[in-house]
Amino acid sequence: MPSVCFYFQVHQPFRIKPFDCFKIGNDHHYEDEAKNREILDRVSAKCYLPANKALLQLIEKNKGNFKIAYSISGVAIEQFEKYRPDVLKSFQQLADTGCVEFLSETYYHSLSFLYSKDEFVRQVDLHKAKIKEHFNQVPTIFRNTELIYNNEIANYVAGLGYKGIICEGLDHVLGYRSPNFVYNPPSGHIKCLLKNYKLSDDIAFRFSNKAWSDWPLTAPKFASWVHQTAGNGETINLFMDYETFGEHQWPETGIFEFLKQLPREILKHPDFNFKTPSEVITTYSSKGEYDVHSLSSWADLERDLSAWLGNSLQHDAMERIYSLEKSVKETENQRLISDWAKLTTSDHFYYMCTKYWNDGDVHKYFSHYNTPYDAYINFMNVVTDLEHVLEEKIMV
Repeated sequence: MPSVCFYFQVHQPFRIKPFDCFKIGNDHHYEDEAKNREILDRVSAKCYLPANKALLQLIEKNKGNFKIAYSISGVAIEQFEKYRPDVLKSFQQLADTGCVEFLSETYYHSLSFLYSKDEFVRQVDLHKAKIKEHFNQVPTIFRNTELIYNNEIANYVAGLGYKGIICEGLDHVLGYRSPNFVYNPPSGHIKCLLKNYKLSDDIAFRFSNKAWSDWPLTAPKFASWVHQTAGNGETINLFMDYETFGEHQWPETGIFEFLKQLPREILKHPDFNFKTPSEVITTYSSKGEYDVHSLSSWADLERDLSAWLGNSLQHDAMERIYSLEKSVKETENQRLISDWAKLTTSDHFYYMCTKYWNDGDVHKYFSHYNTPYDAYINFMNVVTDLEHVLEEKIMV
């Protein structure tokens, strides 16, 4: 009986305010609180509240037969706590249904695994505690930032006690095989759930594209594609940003009507059901090794790390912020440690990406800077001030 596994990523970074060279040494508050609140209010109105309401109704209507999963970054939860407790409450209402699973990730949505295993573990533990606090769940499935993955990450996460990990279904690794099965890394100590990127991206990226040959995408049409996997798959993993609903795909496109109709259309086939990620790995055995040596992600056409580490600006900024880890943590100043950790959030480096064509357009969509160079200069000014705070032992 094939299962559909829906997983949504929810993330909002703490954006840093315009920080010119004259602020260095004089201003030690880095957050753009007005921008953070403005964006969160907009996305809450367009996506979080209406999507949560729609999904809650679908869960209640289908009496436990419709299930979903979220990974909500710690910095997003912090902003819900600070600015939009109504949104946080709406996620808690979903958690109370018993049909929603919450996954683990790095608290600050960072690339910390690549630079500091200690910081990686600290962030994972912080995030796990935050999920327990608000949703009364202890996650057993891990989702690394932007689905960054390879065999080493899988083995390390298995060592932390996780039973499953979310990753991209890479064609060059799968070869002739389908992403619609459970796999495992060569070590065999954890199960891999692979994103079906074609079906996921049909919703997340192509839904409103009138030049797409399959536009308009209706729930019956999409369900028919899902049903075609019967006999050649056990889990169809539909992984996407939650902001797909209402923010990236505007309500005028019909995205909410599509979402509301989809469970009914999929469940019309008697062999199909919905499962959460932990249910999938419990139900289905591995069908073989998913052997990934090079680091992969779900970003851009390359599905690699070039979205965050594709140029010298990004490398310089990343290495500079992690070089401060030891000094920052030795202060034992929790405000300072938090400020530093927020600067490890992957979005800051994403804004510095200098790609062109379609991927470049996506990066510009998410960035509040005019150019990648503006993002780099602003970030490095903040880092320079943080270095000044550490050198002068300034109390913050």
